[in-house]
Amino acid sequence: MEKIAVILIRGTATAKKEIADTLYMLKLRRKHAMVLLEKTPANMGMIYKVKDYVTYGEMDESFEKTLKEKRPEEYAKGFFRLHPPKGGFERGGIKKAYSNKGALGYRGKEIVSLIKRMME
Repeated sequence: MEKIAVILIRGTATAKKEIADTLYMLKLRRKHAMVLLEKTPANMGMIYKVKDYVTYGEMDESFEKTLKEKRPEEYAKGFFRLHPPKGGFERGGIKKAYSNKGALGYRGKEIVSLIKRMME
């Protein structure tokens, strides 16, 4: 089954309780944390609910294997702690959608390049 990578971009200090609870269920408890989820209707519903706080996209199987090799202990936990991206986020900042030159929401296969910049 296809995997979805979800990265928490914005903090949860001013988020509504149901948004914060959903992020907690997804194991996204700190900024720049990433989880890999199966693409199921339940997971996609939760991701859609928190789309204004996260960015997400499809993960390549080859890149998932490199993640497993580079960080096996974090892979076993179910979440990864990443650095802020080298070169910063997109020009629009962290309050706009990726489709509007921001950093939030769905970005498809482009998520792999963001993860690579955040792992350096």
